[in-house]
Amino acid sequence: MKKLLNRQVVSWALYDWANSAFAVIVLAVFFPLFFKDYWAGGVEATTSTFRLGVANSAASIIIVLLAPVLGAIADVSRSKKRFLSVFALLGIVMTGGLYFVGEGNWPLAIACFVLGGVGFAGANVFYDSLIVDVAGKEQLDMVSSIGFSLGYLGGGLLCLIDVIIVSTPETFGFNSRNDAVRFAFMSVSVWWFLFSLPILLIVHEPAPVSRISYSGAIAYGIRQVVQTFREIRKIRVVFLFLAAYWLYIDGVDTMIRMAVDYGMSIGFGVKHLIIAILITQFVGFPAAILFGVLGRRVGTKTALLLGIAVYLLVVLWGYFMETVQEFYGLAVTIGLVQGGVQALSRSFYAR
Repeated sequence: MKKLLNRQVVSWALYDWANSAFAVIVLAVFFPLFFKDYWAGGVEATTSTFRLGVANSAASIIIVLLAPVLGAIADVSRSKKRFLSVFALLGIVMTGGLYFVGEGNWPLAIACFVLGGVGFAGANVFYDSLIVDVAGKEQLDMVSSIGFSLGYLGGGLLCLIDVIIVSTPETFGFNSRNDAVRFAFMSVSVWWFLFSLPILLIVHEPAPVSRISYSGAIAYGIRQVVQTFREIRKIRVVFLFLAAYWLYIDGVDTMIRMAVDYGMSIGFGVKHLIIAILITQFVGFPAAILFGVLGRRVGTKTALLLGIAVYLLVVLWGYFMETVQEFYGLAVTIGLVQGGVQALSRSFYAR
């Protein structure tokens, strides 16, 4: 571990610490809560849930359409960090923009949320791809796990701070709980920006073999996407992994984004839901590292399948769940495997 934690790896992993604040505070906790109570107040719970689900889907579809071509362009022009900075900046600005959205203005809130989600997911495409520039083949599982581990810790810490502020807004100089929640969105924006600097300033990206114009890079990118799809069909292991990943990681992401909204819809109190999210974060911090170790001991694929199996049981448990205590139990269980599934998926595909 001491050998792994060099300047390049730590700078790369700190981006997980940076953007996980968005994943926890915006995607999982405060946006679903605030959207129902503030921006879509007075609307039926099923309607606001539908709108939130459509917003999440819209962000995902945009990335599905953009990512392959942008990824190919970044490969040929060696501009992963440049694309990462553009998408991260989009997410940072849109997240900060939520601070200024007025009560009842749910269309503008949804627009900021969707564009923030595009920035978050788009930056992750290029962030994940940089792992091969900071880690050797034998280090991929542990480096990926370190990233997610820091992400769970960083996101959890800022979320805890914001929850304390929102719980007692007057203590921190805010006039109302609503003002404190709006501040939470701005805190994510600042946090994301500051901790993105190390990867942009310190992590090395190989220089391009030859100069290429942007128009040439775009044309090449489109051709490369077509060629890659043709090749993937011939490489069975890659094709099967991508098909499987498409299915199971969207299950993971849906649970992350909709857990609080689901809990509210079946009658759980906000306090209990936030506690459950924090439990997942702080359990996920050491569990992600342990999954990296497990991957080395039993094999990455075996550890990954174990995590997915636990997730399937969690989904079934969630369907029949009736008590807050069960929700806490789900939070602990998810925390034990969620970071591992995410981390090992990244390292397994990179390998």
